[in-house]
Amino acid sequence: MFNRTMLQAAAALASISLVAGCSLFSDDDVDGAQQIVVGTTSAPSTLDPAAAWDGSWELYRNVFQTLLSFPTGSTSPQPDAAEGCKFTDPTNTAFQCKLREGLTFSNGHPLDAAAVKHSIDRIQKINVVGGPNGLLGSLRDVEKEDDRTVTFHLTKPDATFPFILATPAMSLVDPAEYPAAKLREDGKITGSGPYTLQSYQEGQQAELKKNTRYNGFADRKNDGVTIRYFKDSEAMVSALKRKEIDATYRGLTAEEVVDLQAKKKSNEGLQLVETTGADIRYLVFNPKDPSVRKLPVRQAIAQVVDRGALVAKVYQGTAEPLYSMVPKGIAGHTTGFFDKYGEPDVPKASDILKDAGIDTPVQLTFWYTTDRYGSSTAPEFAELKRQLEESGLFKVTLHGKPWKEFQEGYKNGQYPVFGRGWFPDFPDPDNFIAPFVGKNNVLGTPYESPEITQQLLPQTRQKSDRGAVSKEFQRAQSILVDDVRLLPLWQGKLYVASSEEIAGGERALDPQTVMQMWELHRQTSW
Repeated sequence: MFNRTMLQAAAALASISLVAGCSLFSDDDVDGAQQIVVGTTSAPSTLDPAAAWDGSWELYRNVFQTLLSFPTGSTSPQPDAAEGCKFTDPTNTAFQCKLREGLTFSNGHPLDAAAVKHSIDRIQKINVVGGPNGLLGSLRDVEKEDDRTVTFHLTKPDATFPFILATPAMSLVDPAEYPAAKLREDGKITGSGPYTLQSYQEGQQAELKKNTRYNGFADRKNDGVTIRYFKDSEAMVSALKRKEIDATYRGLTAEEVVDLQAKKKSNEGLQLVETTGADIRYLVFNPKDPSVRKLPVRQAIAQVVDRGALVAKVYQGTAEPLYSMVPKGIAGHTTGFFDKYGEPDVPKASDILKDAGIDTPVQLTFWYTTDRYGSSTAPEFAELKRQLEESGLFKVTLHGKPWKEFQEGYKNGQYPVFGRGWFPDFPDPDNFIAPFVGKNNVLGTPYESPEITQQLLPQTRQKSDRGAVSKEFQRAQSILVDDVRLLPLWQGKLYVASSEEIAGGERALDPQTVMQMWELHRQTSW
């Protein structure tokens, strides 16, 4: 997940109290001895970092260390297990880190340069399909300089590499517990992070306790956290209202957020923290399919889609319209699609198709996943169908599939138009453009754009000052607007709902929108 004018903070956080007349809380009121219980619908898919490029990162951030990380309030990677890191050459092809002195894993084994090399090497060697090795495309090898120093040699300049090292995918593991050539299979975790995993019930619960050997930046405001995994948000919200859990993260539907914001008796004693998220939703057009092969068809769709209506009707203000693949809050963000197409305009769309000699209504087939992005996905696509058909220019057929089947389909190029979501790996504009272009992109539909892949991205990766690359990324976004291979729809907001006695929710989300559990604490008075 990655950064955003030097890189702006990923989110502007605003705490919205649902209880009138509550006083502001103070860190002086912390009772750190008490356990915090957090509910989420995002359960880990695996406990081994070498296999996960998904929501498992939520757990990893709290039990493992990375060389670099994002302390609350930071807008660029800062030292974590490392004492310091830097590029050692002007071309950004050698990145060196020196570890803090005396680091150990929770079992007492040394966390040294050999352990760092082992942790990264095994990601490349095991190379799990769909795993984090996809983030290491620029890494040639890792060299141990001495017991505390490692150098990462890159195949090409890559100023985003520090951001990659700051992702939970690059969690540091004990060589004695994690095999070099296969995944750990005993269902346990050995890390050096703020907490240790005391017990784990897959799909149900994780018990975290303070790691007494921890040496890092996290200022732990509690002694431990219980994470409860829910299969649906309805059960999670019910547990919050019954005070069975103290806070929730990830999985709230728009309806539940609106309900929590309302001053109902059932919501007494609850509060909500709202964060502008960096997750986005968009449509993908497969140019090999006859229905959307012609650019005017894609342009006409872009001219008709009403993002404002979509967000208002389906997401009830819990998302906002998005007019670029690079969302608001990320350096270089533009409003390219709005600048070109303006407000939805059916006559203009009709003229685009007419001038291209395309008969209407154009037959379209849209695909979406039924179980990946929440219960609002089906209504979202129903609204897109309504908008396009109401124009009289299109006839839309909808199909939904569970994520596993859906993923296989789009990777095999089976879908003419399909919906995807993107939770960034790191808060940098590179991570909102690079994954979607090139022959082997994450969408399964090759998108050859030589100016982006051969000129603009290589140019930006030579500049460590990420605030100095806005011009190149603005140009890249302009190309995406002209091609209409991707149509951004909306940018999400994130919410932490909690009981009013829980403080720290406004500080708990890092720029990668990963929950830093150590910021949550129970206050003793109001």
